[in-house]
Amino acid sequence: MKLYHSSTIPVKHPDTLHSRDFLDFGKGFYLTSIHNQAVKYGERFIRRQQSAWLSSYEFEFNPQEWKVLELQSYDLEWLEFVAKCRAGNDDTDFDLVIGGIANDKVIRTLDRFFEGELSADATIGLLRYEKPNIQYCIRSQRMLDNCLRHIESLQL
Repeated sequence: MKLYHSSTIPVKHPDTLHSRDFLDFGKGFYLTSIHNQAVKYGERFIRRQQSAWLSSYEFEFNPQEWKVLELQSYDLEWLEFVAKCRAGNDDTDFDLVIGGIANDKVIRTLDRFFEGELSADATIGLLRYEKPNIQYCIRSQRMLDNCLRHIESLQL
């Protein structure tokens, strides 16, 4: 499957060392299968007067060989996992997490939940009709090295 990653630099050899903490699915290398989503994310760098690069990859893995968490929708499991990761309390050892990205509308709802304004049920109720834009977070260097092959990096 073809995946994309936007950054301020071309990323030919991704690693987990340069990953930021407290993201949706924890520390890892984030990608999407949605080309337009990756381009839109890259355009955010351009608006900030930075370089923007779109790197593409071929990703192949056997799910039986890896520890994978797939979150199908914005549900309680997704919300609790994102909350733990964003708080720095994730103690899982998944190689790969697949699930909905917290886009601008979802982020605003999540912020209300994290601030205590919304309960978990109310948050899920507001997100129920949102169609997730899927993201892939490869959290182990071993999976990056064995399953992800760089195709090209193009400046936006």
